[in-house]
Amino acid sequence: MGVVNVTPDSFSDGGRWADTPAAVAHGRHLVADGADVLDIGGESTRPGATRPLVAEELARVVPVIEALAADGAVVSVDTMRAEVARAAVAAGAAVVNDVSGGLADPAMLDVVAASGATYVAMHWRAHSDRMQDLASYDGPGGVVTAVVEELGERAEAARAAGIPAERLVLDPGLGFAKRGEHNWDLLAGLDEVAALGYPLLVGASRKSFLGALLADADGEPRPVDGREVAGHALTLVLAQRGVWGVRVHDVRGARDVLRVWERTR
Repeated sequence: MGVVNVTPDSFSDGGRWADTPAAVAHGRHLVADGADVLDIGGESTRPGATRPLVAEELARVVPVIEALAADGAVVSVDTMRAEVARAAVAAGAAVVNDVSGGLADPAMLDVVAASGATYVAMHWRAHSDRMQDLASYDGPGGVVTAVVEELGERAEAARAAGIPAERLVLDPGLGFAKRGEHNWDLLAGLDEVAALGYPLLVGASRKSFLGALLADADGEPRPVDGREVAGHALTLVLAQRGVWGVRVHDVRGARDVLRVWERTR
């Protein structure tokens, strides 16, 4: 899943693809590099980000989705809003990637159920301006048990709304209301999340816990543009674990890693 951020403030590439022509060109580039799905987002979910108006989000993503879907690309819309999801599917999106798992907008699950789109439900506790305040997992089993329980509840809600199992994908939500150690614990316990019985999407590309792992001798985290190789190593690990998808910024590098792995098999 290749990332196309049509935003001015995303943590990794905010502003680089913020207008329609640039975003469409970037999406086409990612398809040429081997992306199976393009994830088009018009709202930054980095820690501390403020939300755009609904009209702003619609104006950012709908024209891009229309153009890329017309090319024949499989398009996902990265949104927490039912109104945006409805418009995106009408524009050609086949997947709704909702980082809130239906918690941010009570109409989302019904909209997706009626749309026929695949639904990605992520583990989430709050919006970006306060999510890290909720990064506490002190109960038995720690973060893995909490994510399995809370994500399982979202899966049940999606099914109850009429989204069939074959159209449901789960995401453990690395970095969302989670600190670095929580992300590593979740990756180690990914089989427990998979035991819920649904395909998994994992998005780790360029995230801060990789920067912390690669910190220099003074403890300074590796900058965003220096985390790519570590992200590709994690892509390989995730492929070996059998995840449904990996959400990445550098599609070409991720695809190269997967081609080498596939060839050795």
